[in-house]
Amino acid sequence: MSLSRAFTSFAGKVAKWAGHPLAFAAGAAIVVGWAVSGPFFGYSETWQLVINTGTTIVTFLMVFLIQNSQNRDGAAIQAKLDELIRASAAQNRYIGIESLTEEELDELRQRCGTTARAERLDDVLDAADEAEAKAHEKAARAASRIAGG
Repeated sequence: MSLSRAFTSFAGKVAKWAGHPLAFAAGAAIVVGWAVSGPFFGYSETWQLVINTGTTIVTFLMVFLIQNSQNRDGAAIQAKLDELIRASAAQNRYIGIESLTEEELDELRQRCGTTARAERLDDVLDAADEAEAKAHEKAARAASRIAGG
């Protein structure tokens, strides 16, 4: 097994475990145990250093493990979305946009928003035209009934 595969497996397992309610309960129990032990150690600097050092080390290492899992998940989701775009009637120009700069993404989002608003406006105008046509039809039928009746 390669080092990369081993780390990926390890990071995935740790990230999954860290998100489990029992992991939270274990962390809370450690903090409560540390707090309860304060009077026995006279709230010394060493007593405080234990929790500070422990939490710093755990946080430091978890950042890398969770970031690895997030990067992998993000890449997998992006690949799936790219395949859906490629295989559908969607525009292929959106494949790979995750590599654009923040400014380019903002411009693309604005363009998409403008297009969506224009499409909604077209839908509203179409609905209004349809309602107007139905109203004219109804008025014409009513007029023909009055004229004929």
